[in-house]
Amino acid sequence: MVRSDLKIISGTANKYLAERLADCLKVSITDVEICRFADREIFVQINESVRGEDVFVIQPTCNPSSENLMELLILLDTLKRASAGRITAVIPYYGYGRQDR
Repeated sequence: MVRSDLKIISGTANKYLAERLADCLKVSITDVEICRFADREIFVQINESVRGEDVFVIQPTCNPSSENLMELLILLDTLKRASAGRITAVIPYYGYGRQDR
């Protein structure tokens, strides 16, 4: 049985984890184009409709933390602009989580 009530988007930091989750949940990973310009700016384009859908974004902020965190933020902004119903960021490793210690 293939689920159609949720979508999974993978950032570039850990595609393997996202693929394994998608296999367990029996969903396909949403088609997203993520590329970097010459000056390292990030471009994100979602190639499927996410309007009104529950979307889970899989993106840890491992090394290089700043670039992966920025990619996550741009992914979230793109989903919001594409009118996703509910957006959940799954961050298996949060690189800046222990700055106070």
